[in-house]
Amino acid sequence: MRALTWHGKRDVRVDTVPDPRLERPTDVIVRVTSTGICGSDLHLYELLAPYLDPGDILGHEPMGVVEEVGREVTSLALGDRVVVPFNISCGTCFMCGRGLQSQCETTQVHEHGKGAALFGYSKLYGQVPGGQAEFLRVPFGDTLPVKVPHGPPDERFVYLSDVLPTAWQAVEYAAIPEGGTVTVLGLGPIGDMAARIALHRGAARVVGVDLVPERLARAESRGVTTLDAGELGDDLVEAVRDLTDGRGTDAVIDAVGMEAHGAPAAHAAQRAVGLLPGALARALMERAGVDRMSALLTAIEAVRRGGTVSVVGVYGGMTDPFPMMTVFDKQIQLRMGQANVRRWTDALLPLLADADPLGVEGFATHILPLEEGPRAYQAFQAKEDGMIKTLLTP
Repeated sequence: MRALTWHGKRDVRVDTVPDPRLERPTDVIVRVTSTGICGSDLHLYELLAPYLDPGDILGHEPMGVVEEVGREVTSLALGDRVVVPFNISCGTCFMCGRGLQSQCETTQVHEHGKGAALFGYSKLYGQVPGGQAEFLRVPFGDTLPVKVPHGPPDERFVYLSDVLPTAWQAVEYAAIPEGGTVTVLGLGPIGDMAARIALHRGAARVVGVDLVPERLARAESRGVTTLDAGELGDDLVEAVRDLTDGRGTDAVIDAVGMEAHGAPAAHAAQRAVGLLPGALARALMERAGVDRMSALLTAIEAVRRGGTVSVVGVYGGMTDPFPMMTVFDKQIQLRMGQANVRRWTDALLPLLADADPLGVEGFATHILPLEEGPRAYQAFQAKEDGMIKTLLTP
């Protein structure tokens, strides 16, 4: 089969690799029809080389059609249409039973002290072959895939793999009071969708912050009050307070994470670590890694006293400086973590009906053949060609 594979920093290629096979009687093989490029894939493209091997298959946002079924699978049949969640959860363990599928005890990566394994996401999360490929082996066939109806286009459902449940959890964790306000930092795919969900769930005002004109315009067209972080600079927090009687919003969602702009020293440190030999780089990242903290620091300043900060952007540093005095003094609540995809899919499925209140059809700015994956990664990383969300079609 053809698959998009990692070969080095900013070097991804489409190669011919062996087709996946059933390894357990509970597995299914899915023929992938659409697969997304996620903002967190850029961490693999740019920062996490020490945890990848040449030839690793990337991608964790696939959907498709069931091609093979293990002998113990009873809930799926050949030809069924399914979406595959990005975290690999058994659905039956202690953690899954509490809606914490991202912490699944069956697939936790104990070697690196991590939670549930992920498709296509490095040794840190199990080094499981990903979904930017023609075929994908999916474990836990009875409990992991999300069965969806035939008929509507893939774009109606594919975001159940990551974007929709991640954005939904970000809003859930933000605990926006009824008729309240929220600032969303970063209007990439997750931030954009989180803003839409917050409005759908009754937020009176959603403030969206970004640097990219296309992202700002897109969010504004959906009813978001937008602020250009590039224009406002150090006045950004004050601009948020000006919109909220001087207090700040009830909640802030950090949808940016460790690749925030405005932290040149941390950026230089990340780049330097990436140049070290793999074992040395891994040791340094695990003991002394630092993130670019600009977005999180802004969130802490922009939220009102007694408010909530919901962190959905990915962070990976082990020695990040943290303004504990400010967080304590402002009585801020913090919630964060990988999305528990299967916890939210039942709530999201009714929103994917014909009315399409979240605007999932047309959400992708680019739909490209899998063979154009390397070019798409490059454009997405550089924020070129108006690229906000890309789907690849194997």
